[in-house]
Amino acid sequence: MRVETCHFCSRPAYPSKGITFVRNDAKMFRFCRSKCHKNFKMKRNPRKLQWTKAYRKAAGKEMTVDSTLQFAARRNVPVRYNRELWQKTMQAMSRISEIRSKRERVFYKKRMAGKRERELARDRKLVQTHSHLLPRMRGSEKRRLAIEQGLAQEEINRLEEENVLPVKTNKPFGKEKIRQKVRIDGGVEEEAPDNDMDIDSE
Repeated sequence: MRVETCHFCSRPAYPSKGITFVRNDAKMFRFCRSKCHKNFKMKRNPRKLQWTKAYRKAAGKEMTVDSTLQFAARRNVPVRYNRELWQKTMQAMSRISEIRSKRERVFYKKRMAGKRERELARDRKLVQTHSHLLPRMRGSEKRRLAIEQGLAQEEINRLEEENVLPVKTNKPFGKEKIRQKVRIDGGVEEEAPDNDMDIDSE
């Protein structure tokens, strides 16, 4: 059973699966699915589409030079059937695929090393350069962050004096309600808001 390679995305195209396109000059193109066939007919470059193997190899996301990749090269050399040779070939194929998967994992780890630090540095730079676009935090949120960062009470008091953190007050958040009384003669009388919220028990 021969497993062909897709002409567009380089995925395996198994027997009785996919599409075979024969051009007028008798050249055959094998595609693993209709998506690759349609992109080929639209004359798109596989090196510019991120889901193809050609793009990943050109962008350095996959191994390009490795001894295990040479075994996948197509060889049209007729060989007389030999059972021992066939058994050795099957063992070698499983061993080669195992070695290739290990090398691909090592290649991925080396490629992704330091990615988290680079992302954090990029995010910090973005926050510093575009801090005016961030929503303003409430005073209670700033105090909570200062406490979570482990600042002492003296440090918090010093930041409040420097107007970095707002002074803690018991005033409710939002606009105070203005109470009005309508008199019998038609006039309106405003009442001063109560500062204390205590309820007298009878």
